[in-house]
Amino acid sequence: MLEEIVKYLTVYLASAVKFIFGPSLGVAFGFNVFITGTLSILGTMTTVYILTYFGDNIRNITQKLFKPKKKKVFSKRKRQFVTIWKNYGIIGIAFLTPILLTPLGGTLIANALGCKKQDIFKYMWISAIIWSYTITWMFKFAKDLLFFV
Repeated sequence: MLEEIVKYLTVYLASAVKFIFGPSLGVAFGFNVFITGTLSILGTMTTVYILTYFGDNIRNITQKLFKPKKKKVFSKRKRQFVTIWKNYGIIGIAFLTPILLTPLGGTLIANALGCKKQDIFKYMWISAIIWSYTITWMFKFAKDLLFFV
């Protein structure tokens, strides 16, 4: 019983840090699509809620502990995020969060660019639901195609 709980927590926490790890671990553990998808969604959204509500406090604490290095104001990566923001807004950021930005990165970008909390939650929920079940199904079918697993 404890082993199963640890497996569930592993999928949940892996999704909180890097979204793609949740569905891949869930399929590797033999969970069904519904459980894997749900744990991945909940892990992702836990990160989104924590960073949206407590992001300023976390940033202040980390800046006190670690002195920030002087960085370029405009880097190539920052310009790409601003371009996505200008063209697609929070919908684009939320859509790219699970597959490219990770829950941490997508939430930090959405908050840094001044999006409303309600919009962040709404579009992150939609994106997490769509990508979670889609990626879980893809891993499930890809696993069946691999002969060495």
